[in-house]
Amino acid sequence: MSLLERLQQKQINGQNDQQESQLVQEVQTTPPGQVVAQIEQKEEKATPKKKSVPHKVKPILDEKHIAFKNYVHKEILKDAKGNEEFDEIVSKVEEITKEAIQENDSFRNVDRKKVIDELINDLTGFGPINPLLQDESVSEVMVNGPDQVYCERDGKLVLTDIQFRDDEHVLHVIEKIVAPIGRRIDESSPMVDARLPDGSRVNAIIPPLALNGPTITIRKFAADPFTIDDLVNFGTLTNEMATFLDACVKARLNMFVSGGTGSGKTTTLNVLSSFIPNDERIVTIEDAAELQLGQDHVVSLESRPPNIEGKGAITIRDLVRNSLRMRPDRVVIGEVRGAEALDMLQAMNTGHDGSLATGHSNSPRDMLARLETMVLLAGVELPIKAIRDQISGAIDVIIQQTRLKDGTRRIVKITEVQGMEGDVIVLQDIFEFEQMGIDENGKIQGRLVPTGVRPKFFEQLERSGIHIPNNVFVKEEEWGV
Repeated sequence: MSLLERLQQKQINGQNDQQESQLVQEVQTTPPGQVVAQIEQKEEKATPKKKSVPHKVKPILDEKHIAFKNYVHKEILKDAKGNEEFDEIVSKVEEITKEAIQENDSFRNVDRKKVIDELINDLTGFGPINPLLQDESVSEVMVNGPDQVYCERDGKLVLTDIQFRDDEHVLHVIEKIVAPIGRRIDESSPMVDARLPDGSRVNAIIPPLALNGPTITIRKFAADPFTIDDLVNFGTLTNEMATFLDACVKARLNMFVSGGTGSGKTTTLNVLSSFIPNDERIVTIEDAAELQLGQDHVVSLESRPPNIEGKGAITIRDLVRNSLRMRPDRVVIGEVRGAEALDMLQAMNTGHDGSLATGHSNSPRDMLARLETMVLLAGVELPIKAIRDQISGAIDVIIQQTRLKDGTRRIVKITEVQGMEGDVIVLQDIFEFEQMGIDENGKIQGRLVPTGVRPKFFEQLERSGIHIPNNVFVKEEEWGV
């Protein structure tokens, strides 16, 4: 029995004074460390151990690595002229790094290549996330403060081992992104939408709104815009659907791409825009210019946030109104999310055929309901039936896109807006996605098939000189397959 246990036993059983004096003497002659150890040992036995919860621990950065990197960075800034080309900066980094190691023996064990790569990314790119931005397999980059960076590959989120030094390092990268396009981010304006030189979409939000630290979300776009053949190869749509959509664009039907966040709406809009003939004048309207059109005659308009005094904002609605005075053959709106819906519908109903736009919703029917709500945001008191008349007369086709659970992006419905019956807008699906199951790898198995219904505007396509084979709209079982 330990000394501590004997003392406790005495207190319980009421031992005599002689035994007590012996125990007290033993306590007095026992080294304090041993008594503490016995107490701790007793407490450990009495208290069950809690299961440790695994958590991500930020690795301790090598002090020599940081010191060496800072030293080389300062030397580069001393010699900087401000107009060096990329190759000159790279050679200068390598030269100064080599000289620093020769002058200071304490830097010999530092990973020189790692320091050079980090400095080149800081000086010529966007810091630690630069490799992810150059990786073609990465479609999205998410910086959740300095210690956590995720990326999206094949539709799935993956935690990377990339980290920033501190909050200031992340803020420096944000400034480097937003400054060239005239945007700002600070405590008075802690949120910003921007774009990279390649058109990739950027959203940044900083403390005090972002509790984890400065946060960056980058939606990447391919250096070479996707074509309709790429979408067919990805399984986003079929050849028959591609033929149908091509015909709809060339016949100047008004089309709306609907879907959730990250479902591929902008990519699909970009592909649809590529069907517009090269001899037409196209005006694009976006919050942050992302569309990459290959036609010769394209005018790109971009909204502007308010200045530091809260003035000077130019909204999407302002740009839609202005675009109608620019003699457009086609108006392409990156995303409709507010009062501009009313101006868009009026434009579609007054001769501006062939317009394209996107919006957030879970289904074609939900998209129509959202449009009704957005029209009401314009502050014009219109009866619901009048709004629905505007919608049914303006929009011809709704393309519903979804990112499935396995990360793949599919067009799940192509729906015709047929008109009004009473107070209800009539919709008819032309193509839809049929899910057939899930394979052993978790991939969703399914197929995109016609519903067997030929659209009402089929005659309009024929009058435009666009012929679509009848078998495009025929279900396979009707062919005896």
